[in-house]
Amino acid sequence: MDFTPSPHAAERLADLTDFMSELVYPAEAVYAEQRRSLAAVGQPHGRPPVVEELKAAARSRGLWNLFLPDESGLSVVDYAPLAELTGRSPDLAPEALNCSAPDTGNMELLHMFGTAEQKTAWLEPLLNGDIRSGFAMTEPEVASSDARNIRTSIERDGDSYVVNGRKWWTTGTADERCRILIVMGRTNPDADAYHQQSMLLVPIDAPGVTVLRSLSVFGYDDQHGHGEVLFENVRVPVTNLLGDEGAGFALAQERLGPGRVHHCMRAIGMAERALELMCRRAISREAFGRPLAQQGVVQQQIAESRLAIDQARLLVLHTAWLIDTVGAKTARSEVAAIKAVVPRMACDVVDRAIQVHGGMGVCDDVPLAAMYAGLRTLRIADGPDEVHLRSVARVELGRYLTRSH
Repeated sequence: MDFTPSPHAAERLADLTDFMSELVYPAEAVYAEQRRSLAAVGQPHGRPPVVEELKAAARSRGLWNLFLPDESGLSVVDYAPLAELTGRSPDLAPEALNCSAPDTGNMELLHMFGTAEQKTAWLEPLLNGDIRSGFAMTEPEVASSDARNIRTSIERDGDSYVVNGRKWWTTGTADERCRILIVMGRTNPDADAYHQQSMLLVPIDAPGVTVLRSLSVFGYDDQHGHGEVLFENVRVPVTNLLGDEGAGFALAQERLGPGRVHHCMRAIGMAERALELMCRRAISREAFGRPLAQQGVVQQQIAESRLAIDQARLLVLHTAWLIDTVGAKTARSEVAAIKAVVPRMACDVVDRAIQVHGGMGVCDDVPLAAMYAGLRTLRIADGPDEVHLRSVARVELGRYLTRSH
């Protein structure tokens, strides 16, 4: 295995490091103030102007659509450290580079499975950063950790599909730029469990689509919103089908493979920044007559955090290398493993950093509380820990079941 970035990737990493230092970190306070100002006038999901400024700057530096190999020329291993670096400023850096979820996964699906017409209508404006999108899979009435439970119906009626159902945690729906939703629903109820679902492109302004509310996360309101969306007799052309009818489950797996590497590397970036904040706090704060950095318990927290971050990073890089060499399908056990390991690790590191900061750690003077809210949610989003651990166990046990026969 070789995790050495290509010369092109090393150049992008150097450029991104400069971009973060020169523009992104200084913009964090500006972003927070603009969010507060927008919320004060009744626009909690309004678009802060600084985001568009950062996007223009990133694009002018060639830091754009880095997540998509055919656009960036980067492998998954190449992109991993770039994703990690953006995770240090999760509200700003990924979007500035047009590399933020759920748009990245949706663009990957459209790139792999979209028709020429679908790519012109939706992929091109997404790649340009002109619009945003949502991915509507999770439902409030069922345990969506098992995608086969999905109840939303997509029924063929002549030259149209008609959608009925309710989704929630559809990220992006409160953003004024959101134009298209990829909706997963049941088209073939009589098929086997893995071929009942399909994916459909549904414009958010289609008649019958209602965004009921945006859900908060531990009291935080995401700028793009996490929508609960009602679909009532929503009619779209059959040409809006993404991929084949009955292939929704397979498409979902394709979407989640590289995307989980991106999520995990960004989480490692958050953990790295939390550790940095912890160390800075430890050397600047005194208790019981000496700096926190000289207290054995604090030293242990710092050491445990460094070990955990480095272990998790190696596991993710190994998974990225497997995706590059043998494909996401073959690496699905490793993909499941990192999705279970990394968010838990990052939560632990941020929790230690909060503890070292004391009261400051739980307010918004430092980003730790917001980081913890996002990371704790990541242990549920894209499948809960338990589902991924179950997948790893099945692969592990399968080796012994094969030998016993």
